[in-house]
Formats: sequence, C-alpha cells, structure tokens
Amino acid sequence: MPETWNADLLRVARQLRGFQQGDAAHRLGVSQAMLSRIENKLSALSSDFVDRAAEVYDLPSSFFTQPDPVLGAPVSVHPIWRKRSIVSAREMEQIVAELNVRVMHLRRLLQAVDIDATYSIPSMPVEDFDGDIARIAAIVRTQWQMPIGPVKDLTRTLEAAGVVVVHSSMAGSAVDGVTFSAPGLPPLIVLKSDQPADRMRFTLAHELGHLVMHRTQPTQEMEQQAHDFASHFLLPSADVRPYFFNRRIDLRLLAELKPVWRVSMASLLMKARSLGLLAYNQERYLWQQFSSNKIRLREPPELDFPIDKPTVVPDLIEAHVQQLGYSIAELAEMLHVGSHELSTLYGINVAPVTKAAHLKIIK
Repeated sequence: MPETWNADLLRVARQLRGFQQGDAAHRLGVSQAMLSRIENKLSALSSDFVDRAAEVYDLPSSFFTQPDPVLGAPVSVHPIWRKRSIVSAREMEQIVAELNVRVMHLRRLLQAVDIDATYSIPSMPVEDFDGDIARIAAIVRTQWQMPIGPVKDLTRTLEAAGVVVVHSSMAGSAVDGVTFSAPGLPPLIVLKSDQPADRMRFTLAHELGHLVMHRTQPTQEMEQQAHDFASHFLLPSADVRPYFFNRRIDLRLLAELKPVWRVSMASLLMKARSLGLLAYNQERYLWQQFSSNKIRLREPPELDFPIDKPTVVPDLIEAHVQQLGYSIAELAEMLHVGSHELSTLYGINVAPVTKAAHLKIIK
C-alpha cells in the first residue's frame, strides 16, 4: 500500500456519512469482505479505489492522504461508562468520525494561528477533595477570577481558558455534548446544536466538569459528578440563596429567575431543594405543576434566551481568510474537504472583521 494512503481514514469517511460497511461496499462496487480487508489494512489500496471512495463519501482524494492518527470514543460518551445506552452503534461511530475530522481541522488551523488563553483548566480529581464537588467548582471560579453571581457567557468563559467549543447536530442522536482531548491540541467540546440555551449551557458546564475532574481513570460515578459540578458552577449556593430569601418559591419565581441565572427552571428548583428551602410536599407539588403545565421536558419558549455562540473556530477561519489571504476554496483544500463541508461543519460566513484579541498569527 502506498505510504500516501491512510486506510484508517477510509473507515472514518464511511462512518462520517453514516454508512454501514455492507451498504458502503455496495456503493463502492466491492464485496463487504474486501472492504473489511481494506479498512483493516489486510489488502492494498489502489488509486482507483481511493478515487471511488472519494466520490462515494463526497470527499476529495487528498482526505485519505492525511497522516493523522484516528482516535477512539472519549470516555464521556463511551458505552461502557453509561448506565444505559440510548445511542446506537451507528450514531456513536458517526459522532466519533466527526470528532476526528474536527480534530484534524483544528490541528491544521493552529499551524499558522495560535490561541492566547488567559487561564488554564485545572486538574482536580474528585478523590483529592474528598468528594466535595462544590469546593472544586468554587476553586475553578476563583482561579478564573469570575465575578460573584450568574455566568453571563459560559462559552466565552471556557474559551478564555483555552477550550474550543463548537456546535454539531451530533448525528441526530441523544448525545447533548462530548469532550475530546487530542495530544498537542486544546480541549474540544462539541455541543448538540438544537438544544435550548439553558440546556446547552448546563451541558457545557457538565463537560467542563469532566475536563476538571476526570482526566485519569473514569468511573461509573463520573456522569453524576459532572452533573453536580455543573450545578455548583452555574449556581453557587452562597450566590443564589439570596434570590430565594423571603420569597415564595413557585413557578412564577422560577420563571423570573431563569433569564437572570441563565439556567432552566428545573435546575433552579433542584437548587432550592438542595439548599433546604423546600419542604417535601412543596417540592412534590411544584414538580406536579411542571408536569401539568407540560414544562418538564420543554420549558416555555417565551423564557428562552440566546445561546452563547462559540468564537474560536470562526475566528481561526476568518484569520486565515482575512489575514493570511486564503480563499474559501483554498481553505477547504487545506482541510481536505469540500467547500460545502465547511458550511455544514462551521457555517462559514466570511466578512471583514477586526483581529480577534485571543488569536495570534504565528510567524
């Protein structure tokens, strides 16, 4: 097999398009056994086969020349660490394939443009803090010099710590977010794009919890721990308690506080419970109100607020176009995808902009 072809990327391309191996083999005009042998590097690749694969998978032939290693599923979405699997194998493969493509793009975009991070992501294993997740969240907020009270723009906060945040359809799956850490690159957090803003922010804080607390051996408890971290990070007890003080805790108050704290009404209700501000019967009545008003799964749209928009990848792309002189076609060629793929992945809309303060051209 010529050294220029990376057989691992044949599997990535197939999974990126959501094709099962038998379906892909039919489209490629080979047997499934032959495609399996090729993907597993047991049969040689030919230029003709790569050209067919490029056509079937709607990718340039150069995609398959990239030397990048292919990474497996991160622990936060790996089925072995989930109590119940609600994501199909095909969806998981498609998500991981997209993550690999995004990592390859990030690697190339950062060859000429650097990210200036103001802060860093601390490593705080839960066991080192005797399970005190509230303390861990408070330390992170303190280290990042965050003001008391609500987090106004959580995405910008994480970007200031060197995290790259992007939005994705997540292959239409039930996965709300995933963290992907590749050697030599900043952490990448991918969020499902069709979530309401309150859920998206909680998901982002949840993924931050994984970055802070779960860098070593994963555990069955890590999802609940990340959930607790998100609650403490977005709703510090000492900061939110005065907002409930001497007030009747009902749906009206929860709706009033939602746009202030930029979290869901349900999160505020659970916080009030954890603060000991609700009797059992009162809490039960409120959850019944959630159900009877049909807001347990989807809170009133009139309470929605704008999502926190990621800026790092759009700024990296605009730096290449505006400062380095790339055309969209040249950028697509550098990233080994078609121009339409850039629109799908990044929603590119290039216009004259001022230089982003957190980016630096490498000379």
